[in-house]
Amino acid sequence: MSGAMHGTSLTKKSPYQRLAQHMEDVSGDNGVLKEVVRSGTGSTVPADASVAVNYSAYLEYSDKPFGTNCSRNPRRLMKIGEDITLLGLEIALMSMKKREVARFLFRPDYAYGSMGCPPLIPPNATILFEVELLDFLDTAESDEFFKLSLVEREAFPLDKIIKAAGTEREFGNHLFRQKQYYDAKDRYKRACFILDQKYYSGTEKERVDSARLLVFLNLSLTYFKLDHPTRALVYGERALGIDERNPKALFRCGQACFALMEYEKARDYLIRAQREQPFNQDINNELKKLAGCC
Repeated sequence: MSGAMHGTSLTKKSPYQRLAQHMEDVSGDNGVLKEVVRSGTGSTVPADASVAVNYSAYLEYSDKPFGTNCSRNPRRLMKIGEDITLLGLEIALMSMKKREVARFLFRPDYAYGSMGCPPLIPPNATILFEVELLDFLDTAESDEFFKLSLVEREAFPLDKIIKAAGTEREFGNHLFRQKQYYDAKDRYKRACFILDQKYYSGTEKERVDSARLLVFLNLSLTYFKLDHPTRALVYGERALGIDERNPKALFRCGQACFALMEYEKARDYLIRAQREQPFNQDINNELKKLAGCC
C-alpha cells in the first residue's frame, strides 16, 4: 500500500522536481541545484574570473532552448558579474572546473524572478541550464591594477605585476586562438603597459624581462598576422634586445624582413635562427622560399 502511494506521489511530480531529487545543492538553500555530466580538472572558477562557456537554457516541458550560444563561434570570454549577471549562473559557474559539463536548475529568485522576462520566460519560472566550461582566466590582479592610481601602481607588488601581465597575455592568447588578432594585440599591449610602469634592476629586472620577452614575441606574431610586417619587426627586435639568440624572435624578424622585401636582412635573421635550431622545419622552409627570391 505504501509502495503504491509512493509511486503515485512520484507521478505527480513535474520533470524538474524529479530531476531535482538527484541534484546537489550548490547555493545552500536549494535555489541552485547541480548535476555533473562530465567532470572537469583543476581548480574551480574564482569570483573575478572571465569564462568561455557553451550554454543552453530551457523552460520546463520544452525541448527547445529559449537561449543558447552553441551556434555562435568563436566563444568570447565573459566576465562574471559584468557580462554574466544572472545570479544562478554566477553561482553555477563558480562551482565548475575547466572542461566540466553540468546541468543546473535555478529557482525563480535565482533566475528571472516573479516577473519573468516576457514573452519568452513566464513569471516564477524554474530554469534548466546546461553548461560546458571551456576555459577561464582569473583576472583579479589585472582588474585591481587598472583601478589603481599612478602612485598606487608604483607600490604594486612585483608578484602581482607579473601575474596581472600574465593574465592579460593569456587573454590575448585566447583571442589569438580564436583568430581575433586585433583584440589579441590590444590585450598584449595591456600586458606591456603593466610591465612598463616603473624601472627595475637586478633580479627584478630579469623577472620582468622574462615576462616582456613572451609578450614581445606574441606581438610580433600578431602584427605579422595583421599584415603589419614593420610592427612585427619592431617587436621581434625588442625581443632580441632581451635575448639575442632567441630562435622565435630571429624567425619572426626574418619573416618580417622577407615580407618587407629586405632579403639580405631576412637571410641574416633566418640563418641565425637556423644556428639555434638546425632542424626546425619552419625556419628551413622559410630559407628555401627566400632562396627562390634571391
